[in-house]
Amino acid sequence: MTALPFKNLTLSLLTLSLFLHSTTSLPATTTIGVTYTPSPNLPPPEQVATALQSLHISAVSLPSPTPEVVRAFSYSNISLLLSIPNHLISSFATNRSAASLWLYTHVVPFYPRSHISTISVGNDAISTSSSYPTDLLPAMRNVHLSLRDLGIKNVAVSTTFSFIDVMTTSFPPSSAEFQEPIHELVLRPLLQFLEETNSSFLIKLYPYNVFKLNSEVPLGYALFQENPFNFRDDDLTGVRYRNLFDMMVDAVIAAMAVSGHENIPLIVTETGWPCSSDPNEAQAYTEMYLKGLISHLRSGLGTPLRKEGVAQTYIYQLFDDGDVKNGSERDPHWGILYPNLTMKYHIAFSDSERVHGNRGRIGMILGLLLGVLLLQ
Repeated sequence: MTALPFKNLTLSLLTLSLFLHSTTSLPATTTIGVTYTPSPNLPPPEQVATALQSLHISAVSLPSPTPEVVRAFSYSNISLLLSIPNHLISSFATNRSAASLWLYTHVVPFYPRSHISTISVGNDAISTSSSYPTDLLPAMRNVHLSLRDLGIKNVAVSTTFSFIDVMTTSFPPSSAEFQEPIHELVLRPLLQFLEETNSSFLIKLYPYNVFKLNSEVPLGYALFQENPFNFRDDDLTGVRYRNLFDMMVDAVIAAMAVSGHENIPLIVTETGWPCSSDPNEAQAYTEMYLKGLISHLRSGLGTPLRKEGVAQTYIYQLFDDGDVKNGSERDPHWGILYPNLTMKYHIAFSDSERVHGNRGRIGMILGLLLGVLLLQ
């Protein structure tokens, strides 16, 4: 007669085990990082790196890396995306030794103690010089080959584009293509290189810019606000989009698919929402966008066209331009930290709240199971 309660206890514990697994196993989510430009007006890089660890920020993009800054992130477990300045592209394209010299200065002394994951050869280079489109891919190849010569195989090589400069449209995503002639001249062979080298497509993606350029886009739709009317349907695919960010991401994915490379990972190297002196662009809008973005990326829902979503997203930026360059107070404020390293906005980069929520549910189920066992 004692076997039945024991059997019931075993089944109850098994049920609890399955529940614990389901509530503590979170979906794969996008890595969320920030862009960081050091300045004499700001705390030293070592202090910044420590602050970022305490904020649970696991990735940093360095648009203007110096050896000192790369060294500051040694043993931090923060992954780094380094950008090579645009003015070096032409010399790298014609001279592999020039690429090797840069790597010897910025990568070799610190890797792997500093976790360098990706190198972007240039940043939005095609819009800054007529020679860069033809030099871009040869420069990327030489950086890639130089890394291999050095025995470094786990650092990806890519380049960064701007959504506005390379896309024909953001809606409907199914009709999106890359602009010509840049598509045939640069993007098609570049995508082939990325696929061959297991690298990612890097793009700067700002819903703020599309919202400003298109009066038909509702503010709430750009700010991830949940509203019964905040959606757009892609009539060609029947897909419903609940926010502008997903729509823009899927436009890029659709354009890559047209080029035959729909499976290349996508990294958003810059996104954000500025806060300026204009009362119509109050600080509340910036906080809405950042909270909505982080919540969406942490949900693991991905986008309608890519279930896993973007691989990484970097918030632009850590400090205001005025703090970095002694700019005007009227400049848009993109920074999320004050110079004293305190947060401007009520946003969190960790999953601690979701874990605590799961613990509450676990406690509730434990109580229910205990009550069932006591009644047996």
